[in-house]
Amino acid sequence: MHRLTNQVRPYAWGARAAIPHLLGVEPDGGPQAELWLGAHHGAPSTVHCEDGSRPLPTLIADDPHRVLGPETTARFGARLPYLLKYLAAEAPLSLQVHPDAARARSGYEAEERAGIPVDAPHRNYRDPHHKPELLLALEPFDALCGFREPSAALADLVGLDSELAVLLRDDLSNPDTRIALRAALTRLLSLPEDDRPRLIDAFVTEWAERGRLCAHAGIVTDLADRYPADPGAVAALLLNRITLWPGQALFLPAGNLHAYLQGTAIEVMASSDNVLRAGLTGKHVDAPELLDVVDFSVLPIPYARPDLLDGRREFRPAAPEFALHEIGPGRITAYLPGNGPTVVLALHGDVELVAEVGEGMLLRRGESVFVQADSGPIKVEGHGHVIAATVGSD
Repeated sequence: MHRLTNQVRPYAWGARAAIPHLLGVEPDGGPQAELWLGAHHGAPSTVHCEDGSRPLPTLIADDPHRVLGPETTARFGARLPYLLKYLAAEAPLSLQVHPDAARARSGYEAEERAGIPVDAPHRNYRDPHHKPELLLALEPFDALCGFREPSAALADLVGLDSELAVLLRDDLSNPDTRIALRAALTRLLSLPEDDRPRLIDAFVTEWAERGRLCAHAGIVTDLADRYPADPGAVAALLLNRITLWPGQALFLPAGNLHAYLQGTAIEVMASSDNVLRAGLTGKHVDAPELLDVVDFSVLPIPYARPDLLDGRREFRPAAPEFALHEIGPGRITAYLPGNGPTVVLALHGDVELVAEVGEGMLLRRGESVFVQADSGPIKVEGHGHVIAATVGSD
């Protein structure tokens, strides 16, 4: 059981105070968007052992069978298959989608053969892995997630006369929902660069003047103000707008087009940084690649529901790389499974971790540990709120 020091990602959309408050440090005035807990090469955690400190990937590489366990190593190789994050969004993230495993592997290999540096701004695939993810809200959390019925978006466009509104109504009128949604999103992402500002500005101006009374009423203008001439502001009309309440969770499989808007949450995902963006960003957008990856199905909002096991709420979605466990808040006595490596983060309170093998450890707000597979099951006891990530099921 090793204490962790974790890296903060200062993306522009990040909140100023949430992560510093968690860690008990003074804000530095800049955005602090994500705290990464794991072994991903983009921002690996540091483990503190009796014989010194080292990056978590180094600890794993030195003895993967002992650190990860023989079962995890057999399934995923000598790497931690999941990444845990504390996410704090003050402004909307990019409108994005994640590839499936086959697309991630082939895309990564193609870009490697092309000699594109892994950190190049225009690179799509930074590793050969897919990135299914689960998000657990810690406070009211706003998001756009998955396609809604084209008829719902069409109803919101009734009475609008701008050129782009008329074109989108035509696209969305196709009785085949997948064809309708593909046509509308393709149109938005393929607007001629010279005409794009005029078309989007005219649409947003008319949208605001007509005072739309719908769930998307304010989001279109807000996104357009933040990202002028960005088609993602209009594309928001194609998606479900939702609010997660504390304790509610979403599971986002490959192909789900989504954007997080505001709030704090826990994310756990397959250990990957592969993101294809459609808009609401200054970063690289590859429209043809994204359109090949997006799932244009109209599906129910992908809420994830936990099982209650051994004093914890366990989220175990259809992703073999991870499971997420929530314990508390309040007085807690719970047990975490010990069949693989575990990352534990204390959100607040004072809790003691006692492993089947080895000594116990006290965790306070913002502190985290990495528990090796050879430590066995873990008892969590005290008063607080704890999050843990483990390897998922076959």
